[in-house]
Amino acid sequence: MHKNDPHHPAAPDPTADRGRTALAVGVVEKIAGMAAREVSGIHALGSGLSRTFGAMRDRVPGGRSSVGRGIKAEVGEKQTAIDIALVVEYGVVIPKLAAEVRQNIITAVERMTGLEVVEVNIAVNDVHLPDEPDLDEDEEPNRGQRPRVQ
Repeated sequence: MHKNDPHHPAAPDPTADRGRTALAVGVVEKIAGMAAREVSGIHALGSGLSRTFGAMRDRVPGGRSSVGRGIKAEVGEKQTAIDIALVVEYGVVIPKLAAEVRQNIITAVERMTGLEVVEVNIAVNDVHLPDEPDLDEDEEPNRGQRPRVQ
């Protein structure tokens, strides 16, 4: 059998026992965040509160990147588990969207890290309506509007 033959069993990696690679939790969270954002129908990652605190963190030098906002990961030597919070666009089929997000995250994280993704838990915290303005984290919800109730 020839070495490049696709039917030839893969040779063991001779460098496998010469050290280990440790991945920071933030690495997995960023990869998962980027993979989730690739799916159409997601308005934002995280809950409103986490996005507000995240916006404040983004202003602090050395603060956590917004790419991993709304994502929590547990990372072991060979496996990882990921929790993600989403705000979805109105009209999307949430179970279908969740399945796409889950598959995208699993594919990206496993390909880039070599870790086995044992679970991806998705929490849909809100639905963004078409006529709902995107509030800047610094704005108050009723700024410039008269109160609707008394």
